[in-house]
Amino acid sequence: MTRVDAHHHVWDLALRPHAWLDGPEAAPIRRTFTLDDLAPEAAAAGVTRTVLVQVLPDAGETREFLALAADSDLVAGVVGWADLTRGRRVADDLAALRAAPGGGLLAGVRHLVQGEADPGWLRRPDVRAGLAAVADAGLAYDLLVLPHQLPAAIDTVRALPGLTFVLDHLGKPPIASGRLDPWAALVTELAAEPNAYCKLSGMVTEADRDHWTPDDLVPYADTVLTAFGADRTLFGSDWPVCLPAAGYREVTDTAAALTARLTPAERHAVFTTTAERVYALPPS
Repeated sequence: MTRVDAHHHVWDLALRPHAWLDGPEAAPIRRTFTLDDLAPEAAAAGVTRTVLVQVLPDAGETREFLALAADSDLVAGVVGWADLTRGRRVADDLAALRAAPGGGLLAGVRHLVQGEADPGWLRRPDVRAGLAAVADAGLAYDLLVLPHQLPAAIDTVRALPGLTFVLDHLGKPPIASGRLDPWAALVTELAAEPNAYCKLSGMVTEADRDHWTPDDLVPYADTVLTAFGADRTLFGSDWPVCLPAAGYREVTDTAAALTARLTPAERHAVFTTTAERVYALPPS
């Protein structure tokens, strides 16, 4: 089975600073990562296409990612960044990105909501107007939120039924603590909205990075797979952010183990067809 990795990053520290890499936990990944670094890892794991996701709130980075994707046989789509607080002017920003080299590969937009101090940031009228512009452009929106921000995310998904929302990293549940609620109840409520999807990604970095086992992840993966179903769940490696906890092949193999109870068609959805549909990728 060929696979789509619906969530990974690259960064070049020579191009722009990445302040988020300054902490001690980020020391193992405080270097440049390129598509050339990813390619052999992806091939070994059976991944033939990927979605490259923004790292910084910087439209210049998104333009660079689109140009990278245009020259790559691996990257099939880019989730970039736009300033959603610009409201309806976001439409102009998205049009400019699409006019840039590789702009046809723009598949979605993401903002680092997890870094916003206001837990209701997604409820702001200007942000909602910006999200409406993303919907009008026919793009998906990646939700990067923490569990306490899920209520605002749920309200926003309900308010914009025409926009496809993709929850990154299961909404970052507290895996290291072993707690399920209130995260599980909130994610299940989000999954009740038909325009909400979820990435099976980012789990190893929310677990005990030095001592996690696949069994630690099972309750969280099962919650998402039960709530969203395979047709609204998609695999992502979160490489290279995953590396302090697990290598690319280990993340991929763990995701395969966590979905082993599914039918072959359901596994194909999680690893391929859901991502194709959400991000309008060319079919395999």
